[in-house]
Amino acid sequence: MGLYLLHLHLHGLFRGRDLELGRDADTGGQSTYVLELVRSLAARPEVDRVEVVTRQIHDRRVSPDYGEPVESLGPGAAILRFACGPRRYLRKELLWPHLEEMADAITAHISGQSRRPDWIHAHYADAGHVGALVSQRLGIPLVFTGHSLGREKQRRLLADGMAHDQIVQQYAMDRRIEAEELALAQSALVVTSTRQEAEQQYARYDGFRAERARVVPPGVDALRFHPQPLPGEMEAVEELLRPFLRQPMLPPLLAICRAERRKNIPALIEAYGRSALLRQRHNLVLVLGCREDPSQLDKQRRDLFQQVFELVDRFDLYGQVAYPKQHRGEQIPAIYRWAARRGGVFVNPALTEPFGLTLLEAAACGLPLVATDDGGPRDILRCCGNGQLVDVTDLDALQAALEAAAADGERWRRWRDNGIEAVSRHFSWDAHVCSYLGHAQQRCQPQPAALAQEQAAVAWIPPPPPVQRLLVLDLDGCLEAPDGEGLARLRERLTDGAASGLGILSGRSFQAARHRYAELRLREPQVWIVQAGTEIRYGSEGALDTLWQARIGSGWRRDAVEAALVELAPRLQPQPPAQQGDFKVSYLLHPPPEGVLAMVRQKLRIRQLEARPQLVHHWYLDVLPLRASKAEAIRHLALRWQLPLERILVVASQQGEADLLSGHPLGVVLGDHGAIPTGLRSRSKLFVASQPQARGVVEGLDHHRFLRRP
Repeated sequence: MGLYLLHLHLHGLFRGRDLELGRDADTGGQSTYVLELVRSLAARPEVDRVEVVTRQIHDRRVSPDYGEPVESLGPGAAILRFACGPRRYLRKELLWPHLEEMADAITAHISGQSRRPDWIHAHYADAGHVGALVSQRLGIPLVFTGHSLGREKQRRLLADGMAHDQIVQQYAMDRRIEAEELALAQSALVVTSTRQEAEQQYARYDGFRAERARVVPPGVDALRFHPQPLPGEMEAVEELLRPFLRQPMLPPLLAICRAERRKNIPALIEAYGRSALLRQRHNLVLVLGCREDPSQLDKQRRDLFQQVFELVDRFDLYGQVAYPKQHRGEQIPAIYRWAARRGGVFVNPALTEPFGLTLLEAAACGLPLVATDDGGPRDILRCCGNGQLVDVTDLDALQAALEAAAADGERWRRWRDNGIEAVSRHFSWDAHVCSYLGHAQQRCQPQPAALAQEQAAVAWIPPPPPVQRLLVLDLDGCLEAPDGEGLARLRERLTDGAASGLGILSGRSFQAARHRYAELRLREPQVWIVQAGTEIRYGSEGALDTLWQARIGSGWRRDAVEAALVELAPRLQPQPPAQQGDFKVSYLLHPPPEGVLAMVRQKLRIRQLEARPQLVHHWYLDVLPLRASKAEAIRHLALRWQLPLERILVVASQQGEADLLSGHPLGVVLGDHGAIPTGLRSRSKLFVASQPQARGVVEGLDHHRFLRRP
């Protein structure tokens, strides 16, 4: 059988035709790359089927195309769209609270098929988070491409003077970096575009392992990007730019990118505006995506366009600078070719550039380059020899490079020819796909030892009980306080719900949780998720799910965790042995507790440990394997019992338990909860009870009609 591949590209607006590139910061080169990669993979004889999962969007502000659940991309290729959060379009920074819903949908999609993908390829941090969860749940290898990385962006923004708190608030940077760490730790293969990206940017992450990374430069579609003009396209480009330029025959300095801060377009305008030589010899053409009413743009794009307009006015560049409001995607190759026919130069002034696919597109069309001395352009210019690198933070250096770029006609022609030849030889889609498939097949082969371990663990598990639904109660939060009347009502409800199974969550050991639960005199649970989600035990005897422990135990080093945190004594005091576990290290915090969590994270990061700390009721700290949680234990259980998540009701105390209340399961938050995170408030499956403890559980059961459902 040929390969079955699943790609995840979650944010922005993604479809198989007329990509709305530059519409906002979320719809750019990544969308082009994923679409071209999927189409090229589907054309390979060793590939049977390729799917791209993206978010389903129903919003009057965007095309109805983005609401279609399935879109064909030709034989063997399709886009699948799953609901994730609100129906409306959201920028990527607002998607984080809803990604568990996407992970649940993808897990259900794969589980419902007779065949699973050979690997999952996640693009960007949001898809990396989802892909890591699905990979762990189903044991499918994960390939990850970050495209751009949070730590690098944060470093640049801090260097520009932006405050850390503002970065976190505006870009959800903590969530993004955490997702990248998880994806890198779970990945069998990390695909990077350049050596610099692997050696300097990914290397800043604790979860990154250099031996898992392979450099696979993106390819260029030679059918679209080539130097030979097509009939009528030169006239169409001239018509597009005519309203802006007094002397349209002058060689253009061309920039094509999204309107975002990282692209550094204001620096290019300033370098052009203050140079009498550039203004005499060249026009400046800025293709910054499509825009309609400026008031409808997001703040970042609105601010950038305001900077553009102010700089044009400041240097009096009217008639010399073009910035069209609209263009079609198919016009981009024509714009490159038009600029090349005019003897122009393509300029990429980005502050940071992970790769720079537009540089290859321009080169393939015969356009020499002036590019940022950062990231991908270094590799491209080293290979192609078709232009000049420059420190774009130095305006004098940028101005000098632009003035020199087209001044020597013989050198310009040599750069043009070098670029066309090098792109054809080194950066074709055939070369890219062959290299990609070779590395992925090598890295994503199941390891015999791991397969044997999983098969042994699977055989250990008893068959599931004949239940139609599962109620999961948090013993430590929902049933901790004495509530005789509430418990009596809950006993009555549980007796009525004979077709429903019962599960218990606890941070305690199995023995301690069982002892405490016996005092409540409730019906016998079918499953126990204990030790903060690191153990799943079945029935009254507590048969241990060894498959779950095999999966969360990858990379876990308990002794190393204890050694890393011993320096934080006496602020961290180990809890008694009865509170410890093979996959849980538990501490009691001594005053003051402020700042301890950050210090613990730092100690674990320095030692490169695949572990994560979590606070419990302010004064207790558990350190768990990176992949372990109560929420993921529930997903593992649902898969083992083949029980849809929609038939599971989770009752949590809510404090620090947001992941328990996310995704597809039904949820109940008790009346003594704290503040509910913004992303959870709108969940239709989440009920907020007015009563605390057992009475709140009963209220939630009645609201969802859970025990009476057919």
